[in-house]
Amino acid sequence: MNKAQFHDFCRDKIIFLDGATGTNLMKAGMPAGVCPEDWILNHKEVMLDLQRSYAKAGANIVYAPTFTGNRIKLEDYGLSDRIKEINSELVALTKEAVGDKVLVAGDLTMTGKQLKPTGDLDFEELIDVYKEQIQILEAAGCDVLVVETMMSLQECRAALIAAKEVSDLAVMVTLTFEPDGRTLFGSDACASAICLEALGAAAVGANCSTGPDKMESVIRTMASVTNIPIIAKPNAGLPTVDFEGNTTYDMTCDVFVPELKRLIGAGASIIGGCCGTTPEYIMGLVDAYKDVKPSEIRDAEGNPIPRKIAGRRYLSSERRGLSFDLDGLFMIVGERINPTGKKKLQAELREGNLDMVCEFARNQEEEGASILDINVGMSGIDEKEMMLTVLDEVSSITDLPLCIDTSSPEVMEEALRRYSGRALMNSISLEKGKAEKFLPLAKKYGAMFVLLPLSPEGLPKSFEEKIGNIKELSGKAYDMGLTIEDIVVDGLVATVGADPEAANNTLDTISFCHDNGFGTICGLSNISFGLPQRMNVNTAFLTMAISRGLTMAIANPSQEMLVNAAFASDLLRNKEGADIRYIQRMDRYADAGSTDKSVKEVKSDTVKEDDFLAIIKKDVLTGARRTIEKDTQKALDSGIEARAILDEALMPAINEVGEYFDKGKYFLPQLIAGAEAMKLSIALLEPILAKDRDETKVLPTVVIATVHGDIHDIGKNLVALMLKNYGFNVIDLGKDVPREEIIKAAKENGASIIALSALMTTTMKEMKNVVDYAKSQNCDARIIIGGAVVTQDYADEIGADGYSTDAADTVRLVKQILNLE
Repeated sequence: MNKAQFHDFCRDKIIFLDGATGTNLMKAGMPAGVCPEDWILNHKEVMLDLQRSYAKAGANIVYAPTFTGNRIKLEDYGLSDRIKEINSELVALTKEAVGDKVLVAGDLTMTGKQLKPTGDLDFEELIDVYKEQIQILEAAGCDVLVVETMMSLQECRAALIAAKEVSDLAVMVTLTFEPDGRTLFGSDACASAICLEALGAAAVGANCSTGPDKMESVIRTMASVTNIPIIAKPNAGLPTVDFEGNTTYDMTCDVFVPELKRLIGAGASIIGGCCGTTPEYIMGLVDAYKDVKPSEIRDAEGNPIPRKIAGRRYLSSERRGLSFDLDGLFMIVGERINPTGKKKLQAELREGNLDMVCEFARNQEEEGASILDINVGMSGIDEKEMMLTVLDEVSSITDLPLCIDTSSPEVMEEALRRYSGRALMNSISLEKGKAEKFLPLAKKYGAMFVLLPLSPEGLPKSFEEKIGNIKELSGKAYDMGLTIEDIVVDGLVATVGADPEAANNTLDTISFCHDNGFGTICGLSNISFGLPQRMNVNTAFLTMAISRGLTMAIANPSQEMLVNAAFASDLLRNKEGADIRYIQRMDRYADAGSTDKSVKEVKSDTVKEDDFLAIIKKDVLTGARRTIEKDTQKALDSGIEARAILDEALMPAINEVGEYFDKGKYFLPQLIAGAEAMKLSIALLEPILAKDRDETKVLPTVVIATVHGDIHDIGKNLVALMLKNYGFNVIDLGKDVPREEIIKAAKENGASIIALSALMTTTMKEMKNVVDYAKSQNCDARIIIGGAVVTQDYADEIGADGYSTDAADTVRLVKQILNLE
């Protein structure tokens, strides 16, 4: 079933998915630590009974139990050589269970390994991993694909790209959101839905992590920025684990089913259950909502469900969505990350130094840019490699959507493929071969693009020719399945000094585009070329263009006269939100004597000690792994003591990173980047600190491990890194570690703390086994626990000495237990 067929299938009815697989298999006897897929093949009747029950309950789509059937996951169990056999047999088993009246979805999820630059998994390798499993699933007879329980938007993108390149099957995608409405990697519902719809998902939504009562805002947000079906597959409330390690969920069927009404009212038209739900829950949903038509759904106040507004445009980064229409607030596309005419930036890029790129990105966001243009085209570098490097770096320090600016189709494709959001392409024209090479990229990767009205003969000779070029190129885009909302027309600004009608020509183009439903953009600098006091001309032209309906302009947001005039223009035109935006910008002038106190790079012999420490602190806060070693060495060369760098820069910075993470200002990638940057600095300081170390003050030993049966180690690795950075002697035993090995390591190394991690409810009971075994072996190390499913109540129940919510909290907990505060 392809995407169009899937949408026809969903059009006039609520679609019912199945319920939980894992929690029901555990009830049926599946032990912790085994490969679920392999266990199912050795206990086929258990799976057949469960899936037959879901089909009988009325599910329209049942997931094949191939959830962890990718090569990387199977490698953890030594089963990667059986990937084709395992996936094929599981699909066949599901088809046998449900018959030919229920669709079978091939199920994919995360691999457990992190993508570069946070981890060591290459993006293309991940795409290949998904391709391999998708091809097996399709060949086995799956009707659709589902990518579920995703915490990383970029990994969702990898799976979607893989599917598009090897299959025509419709792909549903659901992410798992934390209580703050973001995934563990920081993506919100808006950014996720915008990106995934543009990339070609047949349906998007949320599953797992929470009950229906906590999922409503996520579903509502996704529905409001998309036109595709929205999926809601919540848990049966929240899990609780008893003293024996048995997991139950607090929402019974008679509570769960009515609660789904709020998700339908928020826009969900594909519903089912996740952890804790059973065939009884699905039968209840079918009985309650089988006659509901999505087109007739109303919210609690009786209003139609807000869906994507016709005429609105959407871009996104990995963590933030941007929506705008033709009469909305004027936007600036920050132009500074472009080496043209910038000798210092060119020199830094040739050296592989991204200091200036990062400073430009931060500064332009602070100055009011809505989008950042990324152009690294110059001689002396590999443009493709540099573009990907800059995209990774800039994406880690700003939430603004990016505009990919290159004339190379190869570079553009690699950039769009890698960028973890919905980008703006700059640009596509009718010049020889350009439309044929670039339009397919816009379609494949779901990008918005700048339409440059140039013909094979070059610049249009008249206004009429320019309009003809716009119509011809937009027609080519429509033929490829793109829409007018995917297009932003460049007004093509010429030089008024050479052509007195240049401004009028561009203004008329902007008016034409606005009246005919096109977004518009222009570069400003050409208009004043060769004239004195160019900013006056640029500013006057911009305000005139805004009055004609200009959507955005490529400009330097640090040019205060220009930006102030633009914001004032919106204010005078009474655009919604323009008054607040203007007032907030004018706050910068409240203190006439204010100056820029941001950290600047200066020569070593002119920097005070406090400045060096501030620079290093900033490196940790921004995760500046490329520069922190150099800055640390400069500080040492200037005479600053290693202990001062540790105590007055690194430690306060990592504490602040932890606080930002706690408050939701930072997310997992930033937390890891800050810790990794600090690690690089400490590596330089360690030999110096070792010479002066008072052995009586060495911090205690911590043995850390993911418990037996659990192969997840992202959180555990981060905790280990943070503890090492704070000076603890950390012995990391890895993942899936037996209790005997943990206690042996603790006793042999005189550990003061044993830190245990578990991600799954099926494996967290092993924590109790470790606690009990430690007591039986007279091990006096204090035991602390943590992980996504672990709670303080569970820690109390099993007799653990403490519970931590995250890496930063673990450091505080260990210090508190050992009286080191």
